[in-house]
Amino acid sequence: MIENKPSLAQTANKNFKTLMKDLSLLWRIPFNHEIEPSKLEAALRERIKELNCLYGIAQLAERHSDSIDDLFRDLVNFLPLSWQYPEITCTRITFEEKIYKSRDFKITKWRQSSQILMYNEPVGEVAVFYLEECPPEDEGPFLKEERALLDAVSERIGTIAVRIAAEHELQEINRQLTVERKALKETNAALRTVLARIEEEKQEIYMDMQMNVEKVLMPILHALVMELPRAQRKYVEMLRTNLEEITSPFVSHLSHSYHSLTPTEISICNMVRSGMRTKEIAQIRGVSPATISRHREHIRRKLKITNNDVNLATYLQSSMWQSEPQ
Repeated sequence: MIENKPSLAQTANKNFKTLMKDLSLLWRIPFNHEIEPSKLEAALRERIKELNCLYGIAQLAERHSDSIDDLFRDLVNFLPLSWQYPEITCTRITFEEKIYKSRDFKITKWRQSSQILMYNEPVGEVAVFYLEECPPEDEGPFLKEERALLDAVSERIGTIAVRIAAEHELQEINRQLTVERKALKETNAALRTVLARIEEEKQEIYMDMQMNVEKVLMPILHALVMELPRAQRKYVEMLRTNLEEITSPFVSHLSHSYHSLTPTEISICNMVRSGMRTKEIAQIRGVSPATISRHREHIRRKLKITNNDVNLATYLQSSMWQSEPQ
């Protein structure tokens, strides 16, 4: 026995009818052939009220874009206008433990409600009440279209609440960032003040040390040189030279300007600048005069005055060496 399978056209037609049946549930205005003109006109008026309701919610959300409380206070008095019997309709919105009621609100047994969701979690509900008994419809005295409208209203409220909450969170984050930025700016200013004060104190310590060396230690060393035998005077001279190297800004500036100079060469530069001759420097450092002469040649080459007819001591005593760093 051969089974008769439906043709592709028959299958497509069946699927189309099923689809149209499902989509027709979204079409909330009855077709002309399904209802008499008077009822069609009444249905059109109800749909207009529903459109006005959704449009009004959008306007209220824009008007109260930063306050959910102000939005709900206006919304509870606006919603009754969109139900069949606005003169006997009252509404209540419960949101996060707060309750907003329309004028002349009263709880009755003629009620329909819909949950408000935020991030898929219930946070409240929208409830509509009739103050008087009305003819029965699809859901007690309420139309099925009113059920769909109420669900749309609660969904819209949840979306608006999420947006306002996100804006408030963003504003709080911006406020905190502003406070932190201001605090950071003040901290930086305070840090700069502290660093400046530290630098001042360093200069004061340096000046005090230099003054103590020049006013206290140097006179003692000069007096000590006169009392010691000639063979031992070189140790005092070395001590005096080292103290001068510590306190003299010349040594610091020279070492920063000419990085190729060795510590020994910098020490010899300071002695030459003080007017000491090669033999005196050699005696203090315990080396031969020839060694000091070689050091002087290296210094002249590093200072780039090898071929210049200029005295090394005069050059170091002037400011010319500061203008030609390596």
